Amino acid sequence: MNILAFGPNGSGKGTQGAIVKEKYGMDHIESGAIFREHIKGGTELGKKAKEYIDRGDLVPDEITIPMVLETLEKSKEKGWLLDGFPRSLAQAEALDKALNESGMGLDYVIEIMLDREIAKERIMGRRLCANDNNHPNHIAFEAIKPVEKDGKLVCRVCGGELSMRDDDQDVEAIGKRHGIYYDENTGTMAAVNYFKNNSNAKVISLEGSKGIKEISEEIMSQLD
Repeated sequence: MNILAFGPNGSGKGTQGAIVKEKYGMDHIESGAIFREHIKGGTELGKKAKEYIDRGDLVPDEITIPMVLETLEKSKEKGWLLDGFPRSLAQAEALDKALNESGMGLDYVIEIMLDREIAKERIMGRRLCANDNNHPNHIAFEAIKPVEKDGKLVCRVCGGELSMRDDDQDVEAIGKRHGIYYDENTGTMAAVNYFKNNSNAKVISLEGSKGIKEISEEIMSQLD
């Protein structure tokens, strides 16, 4: 089973991806993790990608697509959930073509919808666990609030140390990321619509303002 997962930063798609991974034993592939692996390894593609990432720009397709396909190919026996890619219409078209040429079918497209202002508030209040970034911790939501230990907040799931991404507190940076996502002409929403209209994959669209458990149950009920 192969899945594309879409949702704006702050929608909880990473958390839901981790739940699906555990349920079905597939690989949860995050585009950011692919970039970090190449950058940490000092590969030529990683060096080129870092230049764009440092500027807050999209990494060009000629760099990104080979990275993504290499990772998907390694996971084709187990199945995969790809999270964070494609982010543009051009990338959607290129990925669709590459999947068809490689014989890897796409079974589902999961879209988590969320109001832009709510997504911004969620980003600014989230905290990242040092042990697992998909452990949900948020200072504004009672159900997933971090716990206090020895005078400081720690992960509510595992007790790990928490941190904040610098760009999660930067309103301008958040606006730039969301500007790319919510763009229905050439951005990520255009990519979502491309797969809705040009793929045989089953589309699962959900309202992201619901609770984590409620969204998860809805996803599971629609995955065959």
